[in-house]
Amino acid sequence: MRRFDYSFLKNGSVPADLTNLLTGIYSMKSLDEVRKTKYSPIYTELERIAKVQSVKGSNAIEGILTTDERIKAIVNQNSAPLNHNEQEIAGYRDALSLVHTRHDILHFNESTIIDLHNILLREAKPESAGHYKESDNVIMEVRADGTRRVRFQPIPASETKEAMEQLSLAYMEARDQFHANPLLLIPCVILDFLCIHPFADGNGRMSRLLTLLLLYKSGFDAGKYISFEEQINKEKGLYYEALRKSSVDWHENKNDYFYFVGNFLLTLFECYRELDKRFATVNSGKVNKTSRIEATVLNSIVPISKKEICDILPDVSQTTVEYVLSKMLKEGKIAKLGNTVKTRYYRK
Repeated sequence: MRRFDYSFLKNGSVPADLTNLLTGIYSMKSLDEVRKTKYSPIYTELERIAKVQSVKGSNAIEGILTTDERIKAIVNQNSAPLNHNEQEIAGYRDALSLVHTRHDILHFNESTIIDLHNILLREAKPESAGHYKESDNVIMEVRADGTRRVRFQPIPASETKEAMEQLSLAYMEARDQFHANPLLLIPCVILDFLCIHPFADGNGRMSRLLTLLLLYKSGFDAGKYISFEEQINKEKGLYYEALRKSSVDWHENKNDYFYFVGNFLLTLFECYRELDKRFATVNSGKVNKTSRIEATVLNSIVPISKKEICDILPDVSQTTVEYVLSKMLKEGKIAKLGNTVKTRYYRK
């Protein structure tokens, strides 16, 4: 039986590049909490947009598709599902809604996982909804020439329930006794969930729902306003490669979690960066252009270029951006890196 042991997270030895990502995420989270309090109507609008993108993105990763118009109609409950794909999409909508609205009373345990899976598949596949797999399954890889091979052999069906019990207990131990950094612990737990592959169908979508739940439980709610699922979908090749690397020698308890941890942190970091951009765009009619340019530069965790500012604020001219940047430099609010077209600006 596979052991679930996250005690290695106690010693704090994290690759330097991941430490930088962690620092950036925590910094952006702090800035975001201040803005959320001040601009709650804007965050309500961002939440509405993200919900549609999350339902679309998570299902698209699995090849479950329909038109954008139908996605919006289903998510907003303006139409009932018309076919099997749309039943799958409606299931994710309902499970996601539960995570968003009840995360404070949900726990990472077998009961919650079974309930979420039941909601996810009760319309599309009621015969398997809310039940662990009854026969062994495999994770297949389809090569470019169309041939298939077994990429990973998950836990056997006969061992699934015990493995899920051990997974939830190991998570609680690491959280409560080791006080592991949640942003390192969460992807380790999700990787193990995916390697167990406890259900006959819906494991990928469940992993994303559980990721959001664990982020909520740890105080990170960026996925409510920017679709974490859509960020994965944009770079799903990198996601699957990180998953593959981190699952090597998993059954022998010798796998390296940090490939998957790195991909998770990068995805969350990009969520916060996208939140910066979306906030500025949605807020465009409520704050004057100078203030928006200043906020875009000062709230950016990484140095930002004139082009990136113009991309974030498409209604603001380059001339105005250059004028405000020059003014901020003279006032000592910002500094710059380089003296070419690639010059980047940052909070001093």
